[in-house]
Amino acid sequence: MISDLCKQLDSSPTANHLVEHWSRILTDRGFNEFAHGAPVGARGFVRVGGALIAWTNTDDFERRGIRIVGAHTDSPGLHIKHNPFTEIYNMQQIGVEIYGGPLLNSWLDRDLGIAGVVYDRAGRSTLVRTERAVARIPQLAIHLDRDVNERGLQLDKQQHIHPIWTTDKSMKSFDSFLASEFSIDKNNVAAWSCQLFDIQKAELFGYRNEFLASARLDNQVSCWAAMNALVDNEGTEPSLVALFDHEEVGSESTTGAAGPLLETILERIALASGSDRAGFLAGLANSHCISADNAHAIHPNYPDRHDQSHAPFINNGIAIKTNSNQRYATSAKSSIPVYAAADSAKVNIQHFSSKNTMPCGSTIGPITATRLGIETVDIGLPQLAMHSIREMCGSEDPISLYGLLKQYFAR
Repeated sequence: MISDLCKQLDSSPTANHLVEHWSRILTDRGFNEFAHGAPVGARGFVRVGGALIAWTNTDDFERRGIRIVGAHTDSPGLHIKHNPFTEIYNMQQIGVEIYGGPLLNSWLDRDLGIAGVVYDRAGRSTLVRTERAVARIPQLAIHLDRDVNERGLQLDKQQHIHPIWTTDKSMKSFDSFLASEFSIDKNNVAAWSCQLFDIQKAELFGYRNEFLASARLDNQVSCWAAMNALVDNEGTEPSLVALFDHEEVGSESTTGAAGPLLETILERIALASGSDRAGFLAGLANSHCISADNAHAIHPNYPDRHDQSHAPFINNGIAIKTNSNQRYATSAKSSIPVYAAADSAKVNIQHFSSKNTMPCGSTIGPITATRLGIETVDIGLPQLAMHSIREMCGSEDPISLYGLLKQYFAR
């Protein structure tokens, strides 16, 4: 199955590409696609930009509620500005905006491609991606920064994160690049949203291939495990996967967890099963949600950054993430279905909690719990180098997460 995960990672440089990847699979597996805002059926999916919600077995939503797994499609990175081209000396550079909280030093000296979505004047979208490197952010030579290894690398977000991409002075607009690179009619380009990505493919490494290195493991691994668990679900219980966009910047968007997307689709599912508004609210009360987002594995070079009693190991199972200040949604009660699913799947459970001196991140879990009032638990597989351009995790853990989530849907 790891090769299937690598295929997803390699084919999905943006949230929109990931949604397209899973839309094709869902259609092949018999799920019906419904337009956003239209009535829905008991088995189907809706996609909006970089977000996708898919469900099955929802005929009796009011009585049985629904099991939900939420994850996010976006990753920190460099998004291309509207008027990106600047020329300094004989080099043309691409203006970028930093999205989320990437480890900026990891973007230096990498072969970068361009990917995104282009809209024509009729509002139709086309996904694009280069198959080659077109840009690079070269690091300053150590001869010109002699004490960099002692004092640490210091980057100005505006001046130093400025990719170089050509010495050709003829390219005057990004629309012209899109037209020439992807055979698009320049006069029909209305708008676009593009970003840079590392063209290096996902790869297993280690003495026994114990590890997986790739871009966007946070949080495409959770998307992969959740969607496979849903499409492979052979049970009859109501089940749903919500893949949200914009988690890395706070989730406050039409396709983020703080927006109305999931709530409105759940209400449409309730209506399709014959419930009224009261039945919809009863179904929510009978529901449960897992927020799946990667956890910090203990780092062997920095053990002092962890509470070592709550620092999960790579290739040793899935972590339940807790924070009493509600940065994670986990409660004693909400974690019970995870323990049951892990026991059925024979997956080891670990625990993650931050040091009191180390600020804790957050997830879509508290947002979903607050918006819908559904019992929610935060879990994730352990990883290192979170928010690097190239992250790593254990090669066994994605399979464990898939097995746990499949059993969760099976109840």
